[in-house]
Amino acid sequence: MNILHVYRTYFPDTQGGLEETVRQICLNTAPFGVKHRIFTLSQKPDPAILQFPEAEVYRFPLSFEIASCGFSIAGVIGFKKLVEWADLIHYHFPWPYEDLLHFLCNVQKPTLVSYQSDIIRQQGLLKIYSPLQYLFLSSVTKIITTSPNYLQSSHVLTTLNRDIEIIPNGLDEKGYSSLSFKKREYVRERFSSDYFLFIGVLRYYKGLQYLLDAARDAAFTVLIAGSGPMEQELKDQARRLGLKNVKFLGYVEDDEKIALIQDARAIVFPSCERSEAFGITLLEGAMFAKPLITAEIGTGTTYINRDRETGLVVVPKDPVSLRAAMEILYFNKGFAMRMGVGARKRFELLFTGQEMGRKYVKVYRDLLHRDELV
Repeated sequence: MNILHVYRTYFPDTQGGLEETVRQICLNTAPFGVKHRIFTLSQKPDPAILQFPEAEVYRFPLSFEIASCGFSIAGVIGFKKLVEWADLIHYHFPWPYEDLLHFLCNVQKPTLVSYQSDIIRQQGLLKIYSPLQYLFLSSVTKIITTSPNYLQSSHVLTTLNRDIEIIPNGLDEKGYSSLSFKKREYVRERFSSDYFLFIGVLRYYKGLQYLLDAARDAAFTVLIAGSGPMEQELKDQARRLGLKNVKFLGYVEDDEKIALIQDARAIVFPSCERSEAFGITLLEGAMFAKPLITAEIGTGTTYINRDRETGLVVVPKDPVSLRAAMEILYFNKGFAMRMGVGARKRFELLFTGQEMGRKYVKVYRDLLHRDELV
């Protein structure tokens, strides 16, 4: 069974939650005899083909971007050749360029869309793109989204008038590198323990400006791991507020990330816009039995994190609410540990990579079998 994944960026060019989701789907379906290739764009596609454990990655040169949406002229021919290899095309939405590829190359094979997020910020361009979006989503064989929360709150999904399956994103615990004693000691020497930890790309919708406000004059430490377009703006804000208890770590390698999670009091994830559809960092925290803090934005963040079961849910864009939640977990260690145990139980129940892999393999087989019957 040959599956072609289509997504706008991938490792090593970018390192985000959706890239990790694609990787986890590939890794956890491979034991069932599934082979994967990934179509993506790169500013420097040299080499053009990368061989990773999960898949062959085919990178095509980025020709231009419109509102962060990449396009590739050479990619059209490359995509058509990859479609010939594939039994099924697995699109990861949104990426308007993939909609165009689908129609330009007249794809006739079974098609699956993993609907990761609505388009939130580019509302002006969305008016232009919307007819193509609905035409594309209406034409694919099947649509999957990652949580019942997102299915219920997405205007796009609720107006499509078709059955949509829910498959939560998952993580394979075995795929995480084992933690060395030296790395954990290194992290403890730098930061001690019981800090609040954020991991992710520093983007507008992550709500980090509210996290900085919430940390002002606090008794606890906040570590922010990651880089991104808002990095300098956030550092400037921290400087204005005189935040000595907030540290920006920049990009961290996987082994350091694991060490940071293991010594954290909690994972704080204050994303405040629906652009945050799920939150792989929350799964990583839950996997390591850490309590979670999220804002209620009607997406998968509060499907992973259930208030007072796995952590605390706060009002979005509200530093006072966020500060109160952090103080509850910081000054009540027993409660924080119970929330961490709850997070781990929910991870084992819903979010393992193996469970996600089984569900995707079933969908792949059903779509291919349906195609054979037509």
